[in-house]
Amino acid sequence: MHRRASAWAVHVFTASGAVFGLLALFAVFQDQPAMVFLWLAVALIVDGVDGTFARRADVANVLPGVDGSALDLVVDYLTYVVVPAVFMVRFGLLPDGFALALAGWVLLTSLYCFANTGMKSSDAYFVGFPAVWNVVALYLWLLDFDPWVNTGILLALGVLTFTRMKFLHPFRVRTLMPLNLAATAVWFVAGGWLVAVHPEQPSLAFVPWLAASGYVVGMCAWRSLRDLRG
Repeated sequence: MHRRASAWAVHVFTASGAVFGLLALFAVFQDQPAMVFLWLAVALIVDGVDGTFARRADVANVLPGVDGSALDLVVDYLTYVVVPAVFMVRFGLLPDGFALALAGWVLLTSLYCFANTGMKSSDAYFVGFPAVWNVVALYLWLLDFDPWVNTGILLALGVLTFTRMKFLHPFRVRTLMPLNLAATAVWFVAGGWLVAVHPEQPSLAFVPWLAASGYVVGMCAWRSLRDLRG
């Protein structure tokens, strides 16, 4: 009985991400961008640790009739894709007249990512752009690019969904894991600071945020080039 209760608790914890996604969506329509990213960050944390809890509770064997992986994907599609797409439209990050079409591009390309059974490599990298549009929306909002530049970024990332390019999973990739985790921590802390003080961009937060971003991009490029070299 205790094992079943623990397993159900893990599923409820995973499902709570949908509630945080709903709160983020409400914040979009209340024109509170900082709150949007707060709730998306909470959902991201839930998504980052629920797998560990599921393995410890042996959820797959204790509750074989409930597919935790499917539950996780449903929640992720809301928080990683739907909410960020609505955010980009609502806050004018996309060109007038094309915003809805571009949001549709985000939703459609992401469906392939979530349905792709080969979305992870044997060494835990994502294969193709992993539909982390919540992260993309954050960059576009903080960096304040021209909407047409944002259009090019969205189109390029959508195309990368269908490629074999490798993208770092900082909590799963074992190569240089301490550095991966450190860069991720710096990115979270500095990014949170930038969101809190937006539209200011203090160098004490902006420089380490971009440096951590550069590290992750470098890891993705290194792993992808390794494949090309055979």
